[in-house]
Amino acid sequence: MNDEFCHGPISRRGFMQIGALALGGGTLADVLAARAAAGQTAAPDTSVIMLYQHGGASQLETYDLKPDAPSDYRSIFTPISSNVPGMDFCELFPRQAKLADKFSLVRSLHHDVGIHSDGGIVVLTGKRPTKLDPTSQSKSENPDFGHITGKIRGMKTRAIPPYVAIPGKPYMTRPTYLGLHHAPFEPGDPASKSYTPPQVKLAAGRDSRFLENRQQLVRQLDRLRNDLDVAGELGSIEKFRGLAFQMLTSPEVAKAFDIKREDPRLRERYGDNQWGQCCLLARRLAEAGTSVINVYFNTPKTGQEFTNWDDHISNAGRPGHFGKYMKVRLPYMDQALSTLIEDIHERGLNRKILIVVVGEFGRTPRLSKNTTGTGRNHWPQAYTALLSGGDLRMGQVVGATNSKAEYPAEKPYTPQDLLATVYRHLGIDPQWTFNDHSGRPRYILDSGRPIPELT
Repeated sequence: MNDEFCHGPISRRGFMQIGALALGGGTLADVLAARAAAGQTAAPDTSVIMLYQHGGASQLETYDLKPDAPSDYRSIFTPISSNVPGMDFCELFPRQAKLADKFSLVRSLHHDVGIHSDGGIVVLTGKRPTKLDPTSQSKSENPDFGHITGKIRGMKTRAIPPYVAIPGKPYMTRPTYLGLHHAPFEPGDPASKSYTPPQVKLAAGRDSRFLENRQQLVRQLDRLRNDLDVAGELGSIEKFRGLAFQMLTSPEVAKAFDIKREDPRLRERYGDNQWGQCCLLARRLAEAGTSVINVYFNTPKTGQEFTNWDDHISNAGRPGHFGKYMKVRLPYMDQALSTLIEDIHERGLNRKILIVVVGEFGRTPRLSKNTTGTGRNHWPQAYTALLSGGDLRMGQVVGATNSKAEYPAEKPYTPQDLLATVYRHLGIDPQWTFNDHSGRPRYILDSGRPIPELT
């Protein structure tokens, strides 16, 4: 951001984010009616931080190594013991090994969609797409759990946004029939040297001359509304004006996004990279009252040595053995995730905040090899999710796969069960319905129940 914004006109793109975000909860009557129908008298003070492993992390190289499997199946890494007897995982997770009593693993997660976008839709919305798209360019027909949470909970009295996606939103989901104003707020990459808190912070306590120019603000809001409100989706113009202005002038919103307020030693502890700083910002937002923070946990840095979780042969055009790239990537995850878990416990937030680490699927148990390299392909039939906090039962392994990590062998669970667990923490009844564009009622989840071993 530059000084022009602080003292003059706000960019149209900025107003689109601020205005859409401000309308995140609909009218107060809508929010209260949804809560009452879901059996709630008030929204619980809880948050979810999801680290979404785009590409699909290998269960065999993270939390389900199978050291006794045949050589063309078992993990390329060695398992290490943790502080929970019998809970072993990857040798590149030494910090997590000291914290295993503070998280649980669900090793029996599974579904049947091995496409990045459509698999992500299943995991984030709980709904299987009507038609699968092998090109992985599909967009969801239903809102994801963040959109839904923002709709039901709305923006709290402190003007904190209900749904934030860091550094940006998942490309495959959209708010659909809930309305575009329920899209997540996207603050950008807090690890970037050019990062400054988003526009919602700039007027707060900085320049009274800008805030006093209310007529200019109103004119720009009106112009934005005329551009966007083709179907009357944005509701009352007075509500739109009021909530947007509330966000622009909220010191608490400004503080929540200003990661530079953190002790430099804690920032270093998280890691000077996208994953570390995104996790730190996520904790700040959850602590401030944001209901859902989705961290797009793709790759910690850019560079030839970095790839994401899609560890097939020649991922991101990089030849060679996928283990070479995982050895680079996994220590960054260990640092960021372990610090996040430690931080929420040190601050007494482990009941309020639930951390979920999951991707769209796992990887093929059998290694793939050719002259270009070695890798693992898409495999939704069995993979692992990690959960920490949320006042759930920690320090356990839930479910198990067979000897080659191919399929669940004990206590199979689905992404819908995982989402039901998340919704339970957020105080949302998955049987609540919203009408789609045709007026047909849609359940938040058509199936799934909270995982009993955790709750």
